[in-house]
Amino acid sequence: MNPKLNAIVKRSIGTRCSMFTPQPFEQVNAAAKSADHDFFETAAVDVESLVFRAFLLVAIAMLCSVPLLAQKLSFSSLTTEYQQNPMGIGIAQPRLSWKFTSTGTNVMQEAYELRVGTDAAALSSGKKIFWQQARVKSDQSVHVTYKGPALQSSQRYYWQVRIWDNKGNSSGWSKPAFWEMGLLQPSDWSAKWIKSNLKADTADGASPMFRRAFSLGKPVKSARLYITSHGIFEAYLNGHRIGNDYFAPGWTSYKKRLQYQTYDVTALLNKGKNVAGVLVGDGWFRGHLDKWKNIWGKDLALLFQLKVSYADGTEETIISDGQWKSATGPILTSSFYNGETYDSRLEKKDWDLSSYNDDSWQSVAVADEAKTNLIAPEVKGVRKHEVFHAQKLITTPKGETVIDFGQNLVGWVVLNIKGKPGDEIRIYHAEVLDKTGNFYTTNLRHAKSEIKYILGSNTMEHHEPHFTYQGFRYIKIEGLQGKPDTAGITAVAMYSDMEPTGSLVTSNTMLNQLQHNIQWGQKGNFLDVPTDCPQRDERLGWTGDAQAFSRTAAYNMNVAGFFTKWLKDLAADQHEDGAVTWVVPDMMSKTASGVAGWGDASTIIPWSVYQSYGDQRILEQQYSSMKGWVEFMKGKSTDDLWNTGTHFGDWCFYSPSPTDDGGKAAVTDKYLIAQTFYAHSTQLLINAATVLGKTEDVKTYSALLLRIKNAFVKEYMTANGRLVSGTQTAAALALSFDMLPVEMRDQLAKRLVQNIKDYGNHLTTGFLGTPYLCHVLSRFGYDDIAYTLLLQDTYPSWLYPVTKGATTIWERWDGIKANGDLQDPSMNSFNHYSYGAIGDWMYRVMAGLNTDEKAAGYKKIHIAPHPGGNLSLVNAELETLYGKASSKWQLNNGVFQLDVIIPPNTTAEVSLPGSAAALITQNNKPLAKQTGSTDVKVSLGSGTYHYQYHYQ
Repeated sequence: MNPKLNAIVKRSIGTRCSMFTPQPFEQVNAAAKSADHDFFETAAVDVESLVFRAFLLVAIAMLCSVPLLAQKLSFSSLTTEYQQNPMGIGIAQPRLSWKFTSTGTNVMQEAYELRVGTDAAALSSGKKIFWQQARVKSDQSVHVTYKGPALQSSQRYYWQVRIWDNKGNSSGWSKPAFWEMGLLQPSDWSAKWIKSNLKADTADGASPMFRRAFSLGKPVKSARLYITSHGIFEAYLNGHRIGNDYFAPGWTSYKKRLQYQTYDVTALLNKGKNVAGVLVGDGWFRGHLDKWKNIWGKDLALLFQLKVSYADGTEETIISDGQWKSATGPILTSSFYNGETYDSRLEKKDWDLSSYNDDSWQSVAVADEAKTNLIAPEVKGVRKHEVFHAQKLITTPKGETVIDFGQNLVGWVVLNIKGKPGDEIRIYHAEVLDKTGNFYTTNLRHAKSEIKYILGSNTMEHHEPHFTYQGFRYIKIEGLQGKPDTAGITAVAMYSDMEPTGSLVTSNTMLNQLQHNIQWGQKGNFLDVPTDCPQRDERLGWTGDAQAFSRTAAYNMNVAGFFTKWLKDLAADQHEDGAVTWVVPDMMSKTASGVAGWGDASTIIPWSVYQSYGDQRILEQQYSSMKGWVEFMKGKSTDDLWNTGTHFGDWCFYSPSPTDDGGKAAVTDKYLIAQTFYAHSTQLLINAATVLGKTEDVKTYSALLLRIKNAFVKEYMTANGRLVSGTQTAAALALSFDMLPVEMRDQLAKRLVQNIKDYGNHLTTGFLGTPYLCHVLSRFGYDDIAYTLLLQDTYPSWLYPVTKGATTIWERWDGIKANGDLQDPSMNSFNHYSYGAIGDWMYRVMAGLNTDEKAAGYKKIHIAPHPGGNLSLVNAELETLYGKASSKWQLNNGVFQLDVIIPPNTTAEVSLPGSAAALITQNNKPLAKQTGSTDVKVSLGSGTYHYQYHYQ
């Protein structure tokens, strides 16, 4: 090789490889030239020089394995209705979404193409295409609606996408993903509802077991089980548990909406003899809920339909019918509130295998029950998640044997234990120990939360519950012979299977614990429905709690499907006059509805889901419900003032003592609150109508909104701008919902700040005021006060429970008092997510990670951090439907650094705080200087960016 060329190649390759980042072709060529300028200047343009130059560029590209020309597009995720490869969906026109990655920056999708088929291999080869969406010039990559021929029940559909970007690159076809349809019509069900004829089959009685033996004569190609129950079930085939759902079919408004589950059971079937077995427990259907039971019926029942497709193309269906048998077994009682009793001596060994003799079992009764209410799930069910091992083995002052798992969680305890036949092992559950260190369950009220196992042998036995769950950090064990072996005792967290999406880390360890507590409050209470608490005799889907926390919830996890399902139940239970029930699903009296701040879940949550996921369909789905709630309030108003009815007000607001002799309780006029939420829901209805193009409704309700606000000013504000309730909640709601004329708002913000100072820099808000307090302070320029409240660690504050060892959010600001005493046990949950609504401010304002309301779902991202609180680091990440977005800021010795990630197919506006007169670098290069006295704003495309400057 020419010596000069050899030197050039070595130096160029060394430089190129050490950079280790892709560079445009022109930059590589320039780098090669600069490596030996004289050579390129003097070489004649002849065959030899052309060969040398070609060899040089090829060598650099090959040896460094770095693409020099095209930017690579690749798919990282394909989903249908928020799920990867979902089974048994019931949506006639499912929506398809995809995430992609690119080696370039400022990348936008320019066009896409879709194709759908029923054979994955054929589809990948471009054959047997069922439907094809020709190339569409669009940047839409989420919620793309299938528009092909009508979809058929039980059919699996594979789909592929390919895209083109704004840089001239294309992806090629993605690997096939799929969705599979469920049973779309009531006529698709040939199965019959069956019930046991057992006397013990009553509420609080033994759980019935259902069994059916059957034979399959040919090799099986595929098999699907469609199953549901009145009650909750566990299903088995040939000794194997089916699926990983717990408490299926879940909790819905059963009379109108009963979910069924779909499972691929192909691998569980045998050629020849097979056995299906199903256990059914009381669950929500007829079990205890608050003071009621047998709410949706007295009889448990099973609906089972197994569709078997043989290799030869024929089909057979095994259904629940009169051929099934039933018996009782070891589950003597099961209840969410009271626990479960399991007698191992009554186990029917191998009952779900073909070798078992069921001659002693009774025949079942075929029941005439409705199938018109059967629906496919919108979301995955409850699953097992984290496993906790014992942190401490405690002997309390009373001599109790107690295990501390270190985390207040929701789920159950798994035991591997050995004893003698007939030994009774009792497990009790508690969230806290009392002041003296003893086991404390008084706050569970009437819930026993007791698991009892009666051992059946002298050998090691494995035990875990079936049809109950508890909220606990501590367990007390009785009946053991000797000291428990903690290695065989674990706690399993259980909650709805939602993808974790958000993380938030700061330089303050107490704030990090607060974020941990917020997330675990959500995990513990998002168990099929958003419950208020998971431990006492309540555990209901309170609407007010859910709406207060909904935006925070959408940062922590993907809750789109979770809320979509629950909101359909809200609409199903909504009264004809538009009144929204206190709890969803509803089991209370008809008067338990129409409360301000609770009924507004019907408007707030759909709008939160739309903002977080850009999901227009949820607005379409819930629009009549939203409108019905606003019309209900309008109907209860006189001269546009809603000052009638019973309301909860600002639940759990600050009060220094039961008697409040000093008048310091932060009591807010309940009708003032009602009027603000009347306005807020009307505004959200206007927002939804605008998105959906309902122009007449926009006009109608805009006029109504103006009248509502005028009525508020007339009734609740003095001429000087003082509200009749001088509380933090009153000011926060009035300012957040723009109830006052513009010129009167600043003075009310000042009054709010003074009120906070009058309480020694403490908040006094309850469930309704807390979500808005810090947002209002930041909006009106009082970040310092917002941070003061956030970092306050004495009662009442967010961090006070952290100082008391909390691992979840509490129901009361002082669930444990400063002296160690416990709050009133009639209402003192230690796992109650409402106050965790501060998480929304921490993500959106403190970290500055937000979506543009006009480009919802993070199609356009706003990054606008608000440094403060002596924090030196805040790092927020969010897995959006487009990919990861993040905002990480650091402030040390006056130097501000901001690291931003913007996913492909999105844009962003970044506001750099304290940058008005600063010299700013972007990715270590000077940013073009901007004039003016406001913070610098930068418009960005996708990519990773680093900013640095001296904070002003």
